Amino acid sequence: MTTQTYSIFGAGAAGLYTAWRLLNGQAKKGAPKGKLLAKGDTLELYDWGQYDFSKRHPGTRAAGARVCTWHYKNDPKNSYLELGGMRYSDWDGTPKGAGHRLVTTVIDKLNLKQFSVPFNESTNPLFYLRAKNMFLNDITSSNPAPYNVDHYGAAAQPDNGFNVVENLAVTSTTGPQTRRQWCEFFQKGRINVDMPDTSVFQKGDKLGDIGYWNLMFDQLGGEGYQYTADGNGYTSNVINWNSAVAMNANNEFTPGNEYKTLTQGYSSMFNALFDAVEKLAKEKGVRFVYAPNTRLHSILQIGGRIHYTLATRAQPDKASAEKTTDAAWLAMPRAAIDLVAQATRYASHDGLDVLNHQKVQLFLESAVMQPSYKVGMFFDQPWWSANAANPPAYAPQLAGYEITLDVLKALARQKFPPAWLKAIKASPTLLEQPFASAPAFVQAVELCVEQRLSVVQEQQLLAAAERNTIGPSVTDLPIRQVVYFGHNALDPKAKPVYGLLASYDDETFTTFWSELELGPDGERKVPLSSNVQPLVGPRKPPEVMVKMLRKQLAAVHFGPQANYTAVPEPLETAYMDWSLPPFNAGYHAWAGHYNVCEVQQKIRKPSQLIAGADANIFIVGETYSNDQAWVEGAYCTAESVLNDFFGIAPLIDDKDYPFICPC
Repeated sequence: MTTQTYSIFGAGAAGLYTAWRLLNGQAKKGAPKGKLLAKGDTLELYDWGQYDFSKRHPGTRAAGARVCTWHYKNDPKNSYLELGGMRYSDWDGTPKGAGHRLVTTVIDKLNLKQFSVPFNESTNPLFYLRAKNMFLNDITSSNPAPYNVDHYGAAAQPDNGFNVVENLAVTSTTGPQTRRQWCEFFQKGRINVDMPDTSVFQKGDKLGDIGYWNLMFDQLGGEGYQYTADGNGYTSNVINWNSAVAMNANNEFTPGNEYKTLTQGYSSMFNALFDAVEKLAKEKGVRFVYAPNTRLHSILQIGGRIHYTLATRAQPDKASAEKTTDAAWLAMPRAAIDLVAQATRYASHDGLDVLNHQKVQLFLESAVMQPSYKVGMFFDQPWWSANAANPPAYAPQLAGYEITLDVLKALARQKFPPAWLKAIKASPTLLEQPFASAPAFVQAVELCVEQRLSVVQEQQLLAAAERNTIGPSVTDLPIRQVVYFGHNALDPKAKPVYGLLASYDDETFTTFWSELELGPDGERKVPLSSNVQPLVGPRKPPEVMVKMLRKQLAAVHFGPQANYTAVPEPLETAYMDWSLPPFNAGYHAWAGHYNVCEVQQKIRKPSQLIAGADANIFIVGETYSNDQAWVEGAYCTAESVLNDFFGIAPLIDDKDYPFICPC
């Protein structure tokens, strides 16, 4: 009996998803079953890091890859922060519904839906721009933002700059409405309005061949561009990436958007995936080999079979073993793939070097690496709250209430009337619907249960339903974004500890913080190329970084003249520097001057770009996806490979939701 071996390199979102679907996938109708894993086959999962998947597979940091949940004192019973990816867009299950369909489906199939709760965005966020504190709703013609904007004016919200640029090609009624239509826009979208002669770009110019920074500067001027760049919170959104894609992606980050996360931390999805892989492999009689602290060093096809070398974490640049496999998945970001290509390029071999073919290299460069940085802090009090002992002059407007399944459970423990809980759960106008004020929220509940709440019941309701995670506050200071996680421990007996994402920044701002990682008396002893801190886990910063964070947090919340001591000393502080290897980026973006749809189709099996070649080497992950910067992108590329090259039936109907762009 002939057996087969499949090898996955990378135990993040794309790698774990691929392993899971190779084990639970069903063959398409009429498709041969020979490529499906069966009894006696081997499934290998390698990763440079060592994620804390389970008691049997402990690690140095939470799963997985660029998602990293960090608990106070590393105790899962305590409050947590997300120092990597932290949310998803929930899908309602309808054919036309918006949202991340595969992530939502995975959460449901892994029985994690019970832990899914809103990750709220503030409808009136706090800004601190050019030393001026202001709330979004306060920005008017009589109280403009401190920018000399001569186009649409600083009397509008910062994100209005995106709208001005987007209106050159699309509107809410004339632009692409579906995922498939946006894919077509990426290929064919052009400026479709008459432009003045003063504009560098003119009607008919192809947007995919225009840098977004170039286009924004042309239309908004220097001040308009800077206002949009400062006020949207993400520098990565306004760099010189593909303008056609940017018009779609930047719609995701406007105030008021609703996201979800998991009460156990976003990393818990990957713990559940790993557990499912182990269980399925055992049930199917598939030999599952998990090898942490091991990286892919080089990869070739020789004589129709994939040959690869491995390297250890201790000596990542030196080949330690040579093996073969029937199919290999590179579930890794661009920077890690580049390292594999380098080692393969200089190896002595007679095989097919897929990664270093000129066309493959060209397509690999289509993804722009975007560094990011996150610093988390835990406090014994929510000092940013308007109800704090020393309330800030500019307290973020966190007053919000929302009933989730967890809230209903909490109310049940407090003997809330069962009939009321049943009515609330069945109400589409109450369940998981945010309310900005306590009176409006209480009134809605009373209308639902058709009774007045007692004073005690009202207090119970407000305490249970108050939203913890909300934000961000946005600033042009190097901290850039602040997200308020609050006390979110699952253990009701846990001591209240309040989490704050003190800095969420990207692009050039990451270097501001990386320079502070060593402190004024710290001499660099490890080359940056060998500093794999993201694989090790959150790192404690020196006091100089903590003081700098407190200084900037004080300005945002207490005003420009505030002393850093206005922000108390944190109980614990940790950072993740995603600009470091092996990721070299928190997320990726599409470069201009590429056919995005063609790249998505071809790069997932790069041998398609080489005449006469056919090698079972696949690239999956968010890097070259239709959902860059999201777990959804990783799942979608992995699903498309399994559907198109292994005959596995799609996990969900993809008629209205192509996993990658069709060409």
